[in-house]
Amino acid sequence: MNIAIIFAGGTGQRMNTASKPKQFLELHGKPILIYTLEHFQKHEQIDGIILVCLENYIAYCKNLLVKWQISKVAEIVSGGTSGQESIFHGLQAAHKLYADSDIVLIHDGVRPLINEQVITDAIICTKQYDNAITVSPAIETVVIKQESGHIGDILNRSVCELAKAPQCFYLKDIYEAHLKANEEGRHDFIDSASIMQYYGYTLNTVIGPTENIKITTPSDFYTFRAIIDARENMQILGL
Repeated sequence: MNIAIIFAGGTGQRMNTASKPKQFLELHGKPILIYTLEHFQKHEQIDGIILVCLENYIAYCKNLLVKWQISKVAEIVSGGTSGQESIFHGLQAAHKLYADSDIVLIHDGVRPLINEQVITDAIICTKQYDNAITVSPAIETVVIKQESGHIGDILNRSVCELAKAPQCFYLKDIYEAHLKANEEGRHDFIDSASIMQYYGYTLNTVIGPTENIKITTPSDFYTFRAIIDARENMQILGL
């Protein structure tokens, strides 16, 4: 089975919104989180979804799932104090419900511009090579910042990629890596890829769309809106 773990436990401080967390901001009457969930709901190879949510918004999420007919969510669990802890809460729920040999796709609730193909590619890659990290090519120059404020090394962008999501693993592997991190008191990993690499796994990549952005700031939201509007206009025009 293939299980999506969608974590939407952030408070969205960089979005500067006082009304609600960024994952619940609406575009054309639909929350960002629902745009994201719909990709996994509609994908034929996704068998279930674990949703990690702010504890105070669990009831709200349940209502959204009913309204937007997201039927694949098997459980909603509360998030933690960090992204790493939130993912672990999702993995704990998955470990209770599914088999160690099942595949989990870990994805940000505020990364709604994925597509069917990248989900398919992540599953195929994991079956072949045990994991799959979605990336996109670096399209701007990457520099190393020094403490002095000066620029350090300037990296060749032709060999640079940006790690995104979904990040896909066998449940047994990623769950055990998180258990090790907890035992060792390591709570500083930035994402699932970094924790897996730290514990000795060779990571494999699949190319995702450049527009697969994480909506973190107001400018990200405006970009998301522009892309969605452009896609809708193309459909209206039959392009």
